[in-house]
Amino acid sequence: METNATLRRHEDRPLPAGRAIDRPRDASAARLAPRAAEGVVLLVEDDDGDALLVEELLEDASERFELRRARTLTDAVPVASGVDVVVVDLGLPDSMGLGAVQRLRRAAPDVPLVVLTGANDRARGLAALAGGAQDYLVKGEVDGAMLGRSIRYAVERARAESAGRRLLLAEQRHAENERLARGLLPRLEVGGRGVGTATRYLPGGKDALLGGDFFDAVQRPDGTVRAVIGDVCGHGPAEAAIGVALRIAWRTMVLADAPPDEVLGGVDEVLRAERDRAATFATVCDVTLCARQQVATLRLHGHPPPLLVVPTVRLIEADAVSPPLGIVQHVPAQPVAVRLAERWAMLLTTDGLHEVRVGADRLGLERLVELAAAVDGWRDAPDAALAALLDAVAEQGGTSFSDDVAMLWLGAQ
Repeated sequence: METNATLRRHEDRPLPAGRAIDRPRDASAARLAPRAAEGVVLLVEDDDGDALLVEELLEDASERFELRRARTLTDAVPVASGVDVVVVDLGLPDSMGLGAVQRLRRAAPDVPLVVLTGANDRARGLAALAGGAQDYLVKGEVDGAMLGRSIRYAVERARAESAGRRLLLAEQRHAENERLARGLLPRLEVGGRGVGTATRYLPGGKDALLGGDFFDAVQRPDGTVRAVIGDVCGHGPAEAAIGVALRIAWRTMVLADAPPDEVLGGVDEVLRAERDRAATFATVCDVTLCARQQVATLRLHGHPPPLLVVPTVRLIEADAVSPPLGIVQHVPAQPVAVRLAERWAMLLTTDGLHEVRVGADRLGLERLVELAAAVDGWRDAPDAALAALLDAVAEQGGTSFSDDVAMLWLGAQ
């Protein structure tokens, strides 16, 4: 046929027998068999002659599409979601005009549409674009190159729109996660009055933005520093939301000058009120620092004790560890008093740091102490020391952290 063949019935060409949507015409299947299909085109066309010309126009343009056909909209709708693009005639036995576009969009909202219109019906083609079609072609004015280009452009525009929607959704989620993360990572109200702080936070998982670990520190008017680090079991948005609630509850009660045991009892009540599963619990390490007296008092609810990192690195011994919050009816934790050196510093962590996998085993607290002892800067460069310890632990595991990691450094200034 001519290179610039038009999409119309040739009177001297016998009409082909119609082929079912899932059974290609034998002759065309034989011609296309050696070529790998680059996509599937569903042609919704009741006219056999026009259907044959669409196939031949694509062949003339050397387009490697697998062409399937449905004679009616009723046949097309159930299978439209399984193809790459739909080319639909706006004049079908069971649908005239924009009804075909609307039904196909509802059935396969992510599949691009190219509509075919008559020579005197460009207005419906424009209306189809407004209704969600990617392009329209006028019968009698289209050649193979134009048809192939229209199909390819429709597919690429649909992909670009889909990518744009995913990007917008990702940006919205990222903004929401950042707002939530700000609740987990507060501005610590400590500094310049005898005690300094440094922090690191790393959500578990390769692409995670949020986790259930939280920390906070507040300096009271009398110079006493109250600090907390906690770990809600699990990691993700739900756990992060609970972590935010627990941190805010802790800070609110500390600022209200509630005693430590009462603060932790209130945090336990908030956990039970906010969680959506009875099995959700949280471990907590609460610290009261009297810098002038060089004494730290720990209250541990299922949480590992801190590390003293200055003047030497060692794990604080704490035999009195109460159950995590949310497990049993709250009982105040037994206080553990720790004497501090004049130039002291301690590191509070969550278990995501020492439970990282090293082969078939966990890193463990003893090995964490060894790695921390090999790090310089705990006194004068705590931010760099925290980063170095994270790198050292990650190198041991050989992979990214699977659980959330929170680190809170407190030191005498």
